[in-house]
Amino acid sequence: MPSSSKTVRLISLGCPKNLVDSEVMLGVLQERGWTPSTTDDADAIIVNTCAFIREAKEESIETILSMTAAKERGKAQKLVVTGCLPQRYGKELLRELPEVDFFVGTGEFHRIADLLEESGEGKGGQKRVIGKPEFLYDHRTPRIHTSFPGSTYLKISEGCANFCSYCVIPRLRGRLRSRPISSILQEAKQVVSRGVREVNLIGQDITAYGWDRGDKTGLLMLLKGLVKVKGLRWIRLLYAHPAHITPELIRMIRDEEKICKYLDLPFQHVNREILKAMNRPVPEKGVPELLGWIREEIPGVVLRTSLIVGFPGETERIFRELLGFVKEVQFDRLGVFPYSREEGTPAASLKGQVPDRARQERYRKIMSLQKKISLKKQKTMVGSRVPVLVERAGKAPGISWEGRTQGQAPEVDGTVLLTGGGAHPGEMVKVRITDVGPYDLYGKILGPAYKSSVG
Repeated sequence: MPSSSKTVRLISLGCPKNLVDSEVMLGVLQERGWTPSTTDDADAIIVNTCAFIREAKEESIETILSMTAAKERGKAQKLVVTGCLPQRYGKELLRELPEVDFFVGTGEFHRIADLLEESGEGKGGQKRVIGKPEFLYDHRTPRIHTSFPGSTYLKISEGCANFCSYCVIPRLRGRLRSRPISSILQEAKQVVSRGVREVNLIGQDITAYGWDRGDKTGLLMLLKGLVKVKGLRWIRLLYAHPAHITPELIRMIRDEEKICKYLDLPFQHVNREILKAMNRPVPEKGVPELLGWIREEIPGVVLRTSLIVGFPGETERIFRELLGFVKEVQFDRLGVFPYSREEGTPAASLKGQVPDRARQERYRKIMSLQKKISLKKQKTMVGSRVPVLVERAGKAPGISWEGRTQGQAPEVDGTVLLTGGGAHPGEMVKVRITDVGPYDLYGKILGPAYKSSVG
């Protein structure tokens, strides 16, 4: 079969950082004559997995088994499993899943075309291709962007140097590796030339960007370059470590129009003993004080956090402290994860492991509280006029389009459900907010958000 007629189905699981890896694989394969597909009739199937916590591992295994069945009933010749799951459990998977043709680690996924074509020619080769994670893509790496029109993710670094006691990421993704600023700016210009208006900066900890190069000002220098990119409207900062926030960064977010007034600060907890056990440094100002200072410096800023409940040693008293913290500081956006005991991490051997039932109950209590907080905050937006990035046609009756404001990050936050016409995916429009729910907004399109698409 000529390579130009081969099709590949790729299923991407987990976080946006994993999604970028999937987009790179699609780009590499397309350059080699493969055509992306969404059906079981593809010639090859790839599952790019996540193994961060138990639920992610379970989803990955279920998807692999589902694609094994799809391969058996379809025409797929190869089933490849890539990403964090094989990086972590390669030997076990090789034994337990003989139906899989290749297991590819987090540092080898860019070799996907070579692996598929080599095996297709009958040359054989290793079934488990897992090495030390060192690969770092750049602006020259082929990549097919699969996000909604007008928006994309820019992975500015790979790996992590924080070594939180509950986290396996350094083992799965390797040491911190920051891309050169020039490469990121080149990629930003490339995507803007194709109609992207919002870039979401991602990494395990974007506030540590450049530290591996000995540069503590790396993120600031990168932002100074990005705000000069013509045609780029929104620059969103995701996954910023609370202990690494500086006055200079806050002032830049405040003063630069293109930088979204939005910060994702994963605090994980508020109790100092729990944070110490997590190996999460406490912000110098203290957690509530840091949040108050950010809100004072950046009026109207949208703050998102993630929390872990049921970490070893979290008693009922400590949990009530966390619950009180959530009620006191009133985050705009909040995600909660019941602690997942991961083998090989320091936290797995800590005393005071919390039963699963208690972890789940604590999760429900915080989410119930946050739902009320979110609704109260959303109601303050009724009547306001805000720019919205249109993403797709509406699905519900009476809804013309769906989009997001500056205060809504893709995939993790709510959306704006729009009425009125005169829009298309990837366009930024001005919207009057007419109604709200706990997470979504409702609005009417008034016209273009900006006079020009350049600036």
